[in-house]
Amino acid sequence: MKIGKGVEWAAHTCALLAVLPPGRALSGEALADFLGVPPPYLAKQLQALSRAGIVTAQRGVAGGYRLAQEPENLTLWDVTAAVEGTAPSFRCTEVRRNGPCGASPSECLEPCVIAAAFQNAEAVYRQALAAVPLTDLVAGVAQHSSPARKQRIGEWLQENATGRT
Repeated sequence: MKIGKGVEWAAHTCALLAVLPPGRALSGEALADFLGVPPPYLAKQLQALSRAGIVTAQRGVAGGYRLAQEPENLTLWDVTAAVEGTAPSFRCTEVRRNGPCGASPSECLEPCVIAAAFQNAEAVYRQALAAVPLTDLVAGVAQHSSPARKQRIGEWLQENATGRT
């Protein structure tokens, strides 16, 4: 299973938005600058997060992006599904029926064992991501950041967040 870099960028974006004070927002350009990623590509991730109801955008001088929900109500699966979609990664094409030794229709009444194994694995993967709240990601980032980095992030947020101070 391949997870696109857009999911990584979206997860970092949501973690950063989770630490914004109430009433504050960050522009797409500021978010892209913070992450060091191309603004047009991050804009696509922000649109996906917005469509999923994870972030909200406000236009204008004091506008920008903020979380649309409380961080404890959002999971890593929510972010992944918003960016990558919810379609299954594996799609069974019933290859077992192909070729010179293909299975007959009567031999295919039960689900394909291989397809079932992939479906079970994907269910476990989704459940594992759904068990990781955004607040855990924020806490993990904070735990693994030096005091100096935390200070730099706080100062950067003060300089770049829009809205009431």
